[in-house]
Amino acid sequence: MSCTILYPLLLLLFSCATLSEVQQKEKEEQAEGTERLNVEESSVLLAFGEFQPHIFTWIQSELAELKSTVSCLKNTLQVTEEQLEQLKRKEDKVAFAATLGNTGSLGPFNTEITLVYKDVFVNEGRAYNPTTGIFTAFVKGVYFFTFSGHNHSSKPMSLRLLKNEQQMITVYNHPQGGRYETASNSISLTLEKGDQVYMRLRENTWVFDNENDHTSFSGHLLFSL
Repeated sequence: MSCTILYPLLLLLFSCATLSEVQQKEKEEQAEGTERLNVEESSVLLAFGEFQPHIFTWIQSELAELKSTVSCLKNTLQVTEEQLEQLKRKEDKVAFAATLGNTGSLGPFNTEITLVYKDVFVNEGRAYNPTTGIFTAFVKGVYFFTFSGHNHSSKPMSLRLLKNEQQMITVYNHPQGGRYETASNSISLTLEKGDQVYMRLRENTWVFDNENDHTSFSGHLLFSL
C-alpha cells in the first residue's frame, strides 16, 4: 500500500478514536452532573422536610395572635359604640320646669328685664340655668316651650319668649281693675346647638307669683336632629 493512501487512513482512524473518547467523556460528565443535581435536590427537599414543622408552628402562632388582636379590636369597638349610644341618650334627655317662686309682685321697671325662674322642679340635662333664667340647647333638635304669667290686673303684664334676642311669642294682659288674671302661651322651636331661649318682662309691666307657683317657664326636647 502506498504512503499516499496509508496516511489519510491512519488520520481517519485516529480521528474516530479521539471522537469516541470525547463522546464517552461527555457522557460521563453528564451522568456525574445529573447525579450531583439529584443529590442537591434531595438535600433541599430533606431540608424543607426538616423545617416544615417549624414553619407550620410559626404560621399557627401568627394566626392565633392575629385572631386575638381582631377579637380585642371587636371588643373595643363594641364598648365605644355603647359609650356613644349612652352619650347620645344622655344628650336626648333634656327637660326643665321652673317658677318665679314666692316673689309676690315683680315690677314694674323702667326697662325690660330677663325673668329668672329660681324654683326648679326638674332640670334634666342641666340646660336651664336658674341663676340667669336662660335655657341653652346642648344638642340640635326640636324643642317645646310653654310659659304662664299671673298678675293683678290693676297694671298691665307683658311677657315675651325670645330666641337669641329675637321675639318668638308673647302674652299681654291689659289692666282690667282689681283682680288676678293668668295668661299663657307655648311654641315648638328648632334650635341649633348653643341657641338660647329665655323670658323677658316688658318695661312698665309687672308679674306676680307666690307659693302656688302661678308664673312658670318650662320646656323639653321633642327629638334631636
